[in-house]
Amino acid sequence: MVLTIEGLTLEFEGLHPLTGVSMSVDDGALAALVGPNGAGKTCVLNCVGGFYTPKAGRIRFGDAMIQGLAPYQIAARGIARTFQFVELFRGMSVLDNILLGRHRHMRSGVLAGGIFWGRSRREETLHRRRAEEIIEFLELERHRTELIATLPFGVQKLVAIGRALAMEPTLLLLDEPSTGMNREEKENLARFLLRIKHELRTTMLWVEHDMELVGDLADTVTVLDFGRKIAEGPPAEVLRDPLVAEAYLGRAYARERGAG
Repeated sequence: MVLTIEGLTLEFEGLHPLTGVSMSVDDGALAALVGPNGAGKTCVLNCVGGFYTPKAGRIRFGDAMIQGLAPYQIAARGIARTFQFVELFRGMSVLDNILLGRHRHMRSGVLAGGIFWGRSRREETLHRRRAEEIIEFLELERHRTELIATLPFGVQKLVAIGRALAMEPTLLLLDEPSTGMNREEKENLARFLLRIKHELRTTMLWVEHDMELVGDLADTVTVLDFGRKIAEGPPAEVLRDPLVAEAYLGRAYARERGAG
């Protein structure tokens, strides 16, 4: 297992966004985490990424326990993250934003970087080449020098994924990457997710609201409702689960569908 979560519990001033959540993500899998608004999906990602410290439970990444570590320590271990609301530098270009993802691989100090000679120069060349490869992989070539602020939201989402990929992560956390995308952009996203899985062999934990995408792409689906896990398994089984239908559609409508 790349990621194992056991009994994850989160509490904020008497509120319980997560209660006893357990799940796992296999090596190379595209694992979807779904549920209604407020179910606790992003809270799970925030705990895995070190932004929240859980009250109880364990988070294992590979062989190491990572709960309680700072975000930069978790990133250094090979976990990258995108956010539901694009967190990019709007006054910088696509290329420069993606280059920021190379930070954890940079070894030259500030002085060597300022002189730009020897090892620093070789390192800069290597990181720029890697950033250009990611731009080509995500088909962003025509946008490479454009400022983030001038780009459509769907393109910004791809740049955010590109910056995360620049870290060369073992585990990629995706928080609702399709939000704000039109159908064509979602189809492109689906294609890139499959390429990340099969060509880069990157394991992904993917929070998503578009159930059509989840049904088409995910290897496994975990469903949360009010901070608790209510279903887990292959998409074909989970998306037919009466508890899942009830969580999304309401009890009366779910029963009506079941009766029909």
